[in-house]
Amino acid sequence: MSGRRRLPLAWLVVVPFFAYAVLYLFLPSGQVMVGAFQNNHGGFTFSNVSAIIHTSYLRSAFEVSIRLSLETAFWGALFGFLLAYAAIREGIPRFIRPMFTTFSGVAANFGGIPLAFAFIATVGTIGIVTRFLQGAPFHFNLYNWTPPLSNQPFSLFSFIGVSITYLYFQIPLMLLVISPAIDGLRREWREASSNLGASSFQFWRYVGMPVLLPSIISAFILLFGNAFAAYATAYALTSGTGLNIVPIVIGNDLTGNVLSNPHEGQALAFGMFAVLAVMMLIYVPLQRRTSRWAR
Repeated sequence: MSGRRRLPLAWLVVVPFFAYAVLYLFLPSGQVMVGAFQNNHGGFTFSNVSAIIHTSYLRSAFEVSIRLSLETAFWGALFGFLLAYAAIREGIPRFIRPMFTTFSGVAANFGGIPLAFAFIATVGTIGIVTRFLQGAPFHFNLYNWTPPLSNQPFSLFSFIGVSITYLYFQIPLMLLVISPAIDGLRREWREASSNLGASSFQFWRYVGMPVLLPSIISAFILLFGNAFAAYATAYALTSGTGLNIVPIVIGNDLTGNVLSNPHEGQALAFGMFAVLAVMMLIYVPLQRRTSRWAR
């Protein structure tokens, strides 16, 4: 008995986690992958997956979802990086960074129906800000305004409205993710470049951005996945019909009404797995590379 190896006590804590992951992650994912290649009689078929390419509204759902994710990830990464750098740079009062970090920790996890309701109450058709802009002295109707690079008037319940709503949690998430990388920019590097006669632009061109670029790209990919898989916020804003994105189509396929098509929904989920897998193949090596600078 004394020569036997005892199970480490740490496994008693780890086992429930693995059990949870198997029950609520791996088994459902496996069921989705199997169901994507099954017909209504349980036989094997490629028709569900091929329908994504050959059916216009399914193909459009992926196009809109990817476009929505790319745009919100880009603007979220840009503004999140600028806010993070502004909060971390030298000369800023010490209370700024904890305030930004605390708010970002809350806002990055604030989504779904509560977020949709907050935006409807603020910039909806009868929202507080909308009514305020309509009154004196502005007399400005937000819903008659056409945003730049758009050919349609603004609406919170359209693509641009959902994009703006997504930025509420995309920007804080970027701030949280990129802050450790900005901390990795050592003061000695800036001092050395200044002593060698480099300008601020040259420092960022040859030192700062090359060091931060892998972190920024990996954070962009993380934001892309975060927006690509979001469902409740867009559904609550558009009632499930105003925006053709993959999560909403999957929800419609699995609702259980007469128009439901579970295997089509599983095929769409399989397509989402494929898109996110490509993103992860890019994200993992970048994250390994950037971990050296965050030490």
